[in-house]
Amino acid sequence: MTLSIAKAIYALLAVGWYIIRIPHERRARRTPVSRSARGLREIILLSISFTGLGLLPFIYVATGFPRVANYPFQPALAWLGALVAIAALILFHLTHRALGRNWSVSLDLRESHRLVTEGVYRYVRHPMYSAFWLWAIAQALLLPNFVAGLSGLIGFGTLYFFRVGQEERLMLDAFGTEYGDYMARTGRVMPRFHA
Repeated sequence: MTLSIAKAIYALLAVGWYIIRIPHERRARRTPVSRSARGLREIILLSISFTGLGLLPFIYVATGFPRVANYPFQPALAWLGALVAIAALILFHLTHRALGRNWSVSLDLRESHRLVTEGVYRYVRHPMYSAFWLWAIAQALLLPNFVAGLSGLIGFGTLYFFRVGQEERLMLDAFGTEYGDYMARTGRVMPRFHA
């Protein structure tokens, strides 16, 4: 593994992400939104996440900037990053497939929205967030630069920690005790193991 290959794997991760998302985004747009928690806060959080997971690492991949933040490339970490990137794409695909028309990039409930508890949602309430965490980890392992590599963890982490509670309140308001029961038996981003 070389740095150039690691950078190419990161770029392929991003391309794969959008290839998976595009058909689901088009299908979801045809289903009207019945309730939304969008606003300035949501736009800011999405922008921070995009900067960390997309903008800063792409500047680094394309130009090497900021070189001052580079550290020695470790092929073993890059190979691990490649495996994590594959896991992120698989989970991202499974999440979109399970959500169908219920998917939205923002905090939206669509007309005829139903609580999805099958597929990967059987084990985790927010597998889309899980996939984004995997992306951020893969980015940190693939890109040996303190700014570009770690910006995904910081950017997505900011979105996650300021948004997941609001999303769960939206779901509790919409689905009540059904969602409360679902919360009791599943983990947020990792499966809950019961003894």
